[in-house]
Amino acid sequence: MSAVSDRLPAFPWDKLTPFKATAAAHPDGIVDLSVGTPVDPVPELIQKALVGAADSPGYPTVWGTPELRDAITGWVERRLGARDVTHRHVLPIVGSKELVAWLPTQLGLGPGDRVAYPRLAYPTYEVGARLARAEYEVYDDPTELDPEGLKLLWLNSPSNPTGKVLSKADLTRIVAWAREHGVLLFSDECYLELGWEADPVSVLHPDVNGGSYDGIVSVHSLSKRSNLAGYRAAFLAGDPAVLSPLLEIRKHGGMMTSAPTQAAVVAALSDDDHVRVQRERYASRRALLREALLSHGFRIEHSEASLYLWATRGESCWDTVAHLAERGILVAPGDFYGSAGAEFVRVALTATDERIAAAVRRL
Repeated sequence: MSAVSDRLPAFPWDKLTPFKATAAAHPDGIVDLSVGTPVDPVPELIQKALVGAADSPGYPTVWGTPELRDAITGWVERRLGARDVTHRHVLPIVGSKELVAWLPTQLGLGPGDRVAYPRLAYPTYEVGARLARAEYEVYDDPTELDPEGLKLLWLNSPSNPTGKVLSKADLTRIVAWAREHGVLLFSDECYLELGWEADPVSVLHPDVNGGSYDGIVSVHSLSKRSNLAGYRAAFLAGDPAVLSPLLEIRKHGGMMTSAPTQAAVVAALSDDDHVRVQRERYASRRALLREALLSHGFRIEHSEASLYLWATRGESCWDTVAHLAERGILVAPGDFYGSAGAEFVRVALTATDERIAAAVRRL
């Protein structure tokens, strides 16, 4: 076991333990804005769909029910503007994190192969490369990378942690570059429905990909837009030549979404009203927190989308974490996401209205 675990970095969240204890000691309790985990109820129509499928004694399929694939293809065309999407273009996954962590291994990457991801990024991109024993590197502009040996290019728009959104022009340029050099492109778009000051675009949009899905796959999750983090529900959409072998590998590995969860996803993707309601909750919390942070002396960069505010006081992120912990507020240090985040903290919008109000009062 140590041969695998020794490839991995120290789990960063353990470093927050003493600061969490400080914040929890506040007389009015902790306001935990460190992890972007949903706190609002799962919409009733989704709960009903889950309960309705509770009597599911048989094994589910990895590819999902035809109804699930219909729901995914319909959403991809309706919401992302994609065209001519068939069942061969989609694949359910067991939450997006397991896909990110195991994708390089499932693609057969190994020593000598290179994986690239944004300079400020979700730590699991690096973890996935490490698990496969592949090399990894960060970028500011992926088209400036050396394409030799580059087998997997990760995009993340809107970004976690910064909330930065890549423009349609940038996406078009990057997709063209990746195709020119034969680089497989995966675009993590899990926050796409949470644009505030920008309208995020998918790599599946025909204006970006020219009407072809060759060499591109997008990753989508229901954790944020539908409060389904506890359900582990996500999916891929894109190049069938990539998804077909992944489907076969995942069949052998038993990486299947539970039958009740599949039914819940069908309900979630077939309804836009609950997404609008949840967006309004987050928009309200974002406005309150943003103003409070600015008034407290913070500067906020990017943050035009996603569930986070990327904030700085021009000091070590750990000094900022300590400063806020003394006020009972726990945030994530920016260096969790790369050395370029050393003076920033990531402030999540995922707390109840009451806890957000408490944070605003303290700030």
